[in-house]
Amino acid sequence: MKKTVVLNIVGLTRSLIGPHTPRLRDYLLRSSSATIGHVSPAVTCTVQSTYLTGKWPSEHGIVGNGWYDRQDCEIKFWKQSNKLVQGEKIWDAAKAIDPTFTCANLFWWYNMYSSVDVSVTPRPMYPADGRKLPDIYTHPPELRESLQKELGQFPLFNFWGPTAGIRSSEWIAESAVRVEDQFGPTLTLIYLPHLDYVLQREGPDGKTVTNELAAIDAVAGRLIDFYEARGAAVIVLSEYGIAKVNQPVHLNRVLRKAGLLSVRTELGRELLDAGASTAFAVADHQLAHVYVNEASQIGNVRALLENTPGVAAVLDRSAQASHGLDHARSGDLVVFAKPNAWFTYYYWLDDDRMPDFARTVDIHRKPGYDPVELFVDPKLWAVKLKIAGKLLKKKLGFRYLMDVIPTDASLVRGSHGLPPASPDEGPIVMTRQNGLLSTPSIAPTAVFDLILAHLQRQ
Repeated sequence: MKKTVVLNIVGLTRSLIGPHTPRLRDYLLRSSSATIGHVSPAVTCTVQSTYLTGKWPSEHGIVGNGWYDRQDCEIKFWKQSNKLVQGEKIWDAAKAIDPTFTCANLFWWYNMYSSVDVSVTPRPMYPADGRKLPDIYTHPPELRESLQKELGQFPLFNFWGPTAGIRSSEWIAESAVRVEDQFGPTLTLIYLPHLDYVLQREGPDGKTVTNELAAIDAVAGRLIDFYEARGAAVIVLSEYGIAKVNQPVHLNRVLRKAGLLSVRTELGRELLDAGASTAFAVADHQLAHVYVNEASQIGNVRALLENTPGVAAVLDRSAQASHGLDHARSGDLVVFAKPNAWFTYYYWLDDDRMPDFARTVDIHRKPGYDPVELFVDPKLWAVKLKIAGKLLKKKLGFRYLMDVIPTDASLVRGSHGLPPASPDEGPIVMTRQNGLLSTPSIAPTAVFDLILAHLQRQ
């Protein structure tokens, strides 16, 4: 099989490729390229699962970055087991064709307990004293120690949170080089998340976007040179474009004010009680799954949401089928935002009663996606001194709460999940293998076939 590498540069669009990305511009000019069509929702876990299975969410079951588990009555985000993705994966299909085929997955999601030959993915440690320590999960297990010995501890706090930046993508790129040197896989999947951060913070026209484009361009250029020197076919693609937004929409507050969402109070703080609620929203960028525990209330909930400012459409089960979202994990209703809007998970009505995790980076306990985790609260006095004090507590082994995240959703300037306003603002795929991209656009499910076609080329 033909050695193939897939560089997933999150947030990259044709409109962003230009003078600040000389390596990617050169790659585009000397490649075949196409726009990748839309999958709902256009969020990380859903898009990646669509690319790697060639199936729609209605088939592979990844209906968002998280969803409501109706049996456990819990909202679960950013789970990592590959067993959650239903259907044959690209590496299984390739291995069925050629038993000598091998695959390395570097940071694409659902990377734990899959049948790939080599995997590297973030997996923090959570000691009993309340600390969160950067770490990774790898297969084979000994790769975890060797990578972090050579490259330093995985920079988790540069992978997500207020200090998210280029360092994490650089670390991933360097780990890919070492995996190639050690294992030489037939197919390598590499996730480079850097643009996601700045584009959500600032929007596509933000002040620092050009600098950050140059930074990820340098990382991508190094990887392209490295792999092409080894005779690999390199596919450069992205998952979605990020649109400018200025309207946060608090669906759960709307449901709560209507008496449909329940909370329970612990130590004076309110927690969303999904199992006891008549209805609640699992917000995920510009799409939300709304679960209605009393079927007789679906019509009332739908009417309420349709009249909520910032909501573009509310899909019932039958309408979800036309968007490839009719899966048991999907909400009873699926809500789309207007192009300039996005959905928060916020459900409290009094800031004095917000949960303690609201002002922290806590991607698993929050009942929805929270891009405000990319910011430090601008209202905090002497914020650097406060953070330094908390880091000292961490170093000394004391319990601490890094409560420096704001709850001002208006800070967010970019979001995604909806179809792009134009093809140039949507995800792109590029390859230098002639004849494999012959149309200006391809379906997201066709990315699976494109990768397989690269592998089968002699």
